[in-house]
Amino acid sequence: MKSTLRISLKSGEKIFINGAVLRVDRKVALEFLNDVTFLLENHVLQPEQATTPLRQLYFIAQMMLINPEGREQSMTMFRKSVTMLLSCFQNDEVLAELKRIDALVATGKAFDALKAIRSLYATEEQILNNQEMTPATIEHIRKEIAPWR
Repeated sequence: MKSTLRISLKSGEKIFINGAVLRVDRKVALEFLNDVTFLLENHVLQPEQATTPLRQLYFIAQMMLINPEGREQSMTMFRKSVTMLLSCFQNDEVLAELKRIDALVATGKAFDALKAIRSLYATEEQILNNQEMTPATIEHIRKEIAPWR
């Protein structure tokens, strides 16, 4: 067994644990004594926030954690999206990280993949601002993600 993990939540905060959504009514500290899959509310991306290719990929990956029953469907969509992004991005750093993210998800480490995707947001913003990815490519990616919204 790994060491314990302690998380403090404020009144009204939500936490997603193994597919369940919990909201606390007062300040509380949770101590996880074994391995658990969880997301804090501030790491959960809402569908309307999935406005860029990497945020859309993040949204799909988070669905694997939030909705374990739909994991296979999410995994299929994730694989399709990663493949598309690998053909759209030209930045070597992003391409290498996308391959690592794909491997993380394939080995059941979706939580680590989410952290890795978030770390690429600033680079993605630069790429999009410099128009290194065509608007048509971005629109194509948005159409692919549309069923998830």
